[in-house]
Amino acid sequence: MTRVVIVGGGAAGLSAGLFTSKNGLETHVFDTDNTWLHKAHLFNYLGIESKDGTEFLEDSREQVESFGAELHEAEVTSVERAGDGYLVTADGEEYEADYVVLATGAKRDLAEQLGCEFTDEDVVDVDVTMETSIENVYATGAMVRAEEWQAIISAGDGAAAALNILTKEKGEHFHDFDTPADAD
Repeated sequence: MTRVVIVGGGAAGLSAGLFTSKNGLETHVFDTDNTWLHKAHLFNYLGIESKDGTEFLEDSREQVESFGAELHEAEVTSVERAGDGYLVTADGEEYEADYVVLATGAKRDLAEQLGCEFTDEDVVDVDVTMETSIENVYATGAMVRAEEWQAIISAGDGAAAALNILTKEKGEHFHDFDTPADAD
């Protein structure tokens, strides 16, 4: 089974985890729970009139877990190439991954460690699908944007990364559209 490791459990990481787990990929989300969302109150997130950032995270985690993702409260200390995939180390444990999504906010040390290219603005260089210069490694949210640090932008970045991973796995453009019948 295809394994996706997501480093970071804010809006970008949880959004990526939602799409990958919902669509059958083995998904692990690692987070230290130090996201800036704990200091936020969301008034500018589409569909949310007013919500405390911590409450938003709790609801998002519950949703992602309901689709089968495994959430780990652990710090990822390294990501390295291992054969055709990656070896991710978190709290002394090693996890294999086919894809890695970096969603660590403004912390870019893992991207540097992997050798990802950076822009002149000192952010991780990605294409429109959020893929970095390293194959099957994605970067999202604040790590790819100099000053556009909004939860809703980050969530969109996470979704873009996940949909590209799913497109690669399915061998054709993948769209995740639900209908009212899906909610039954």
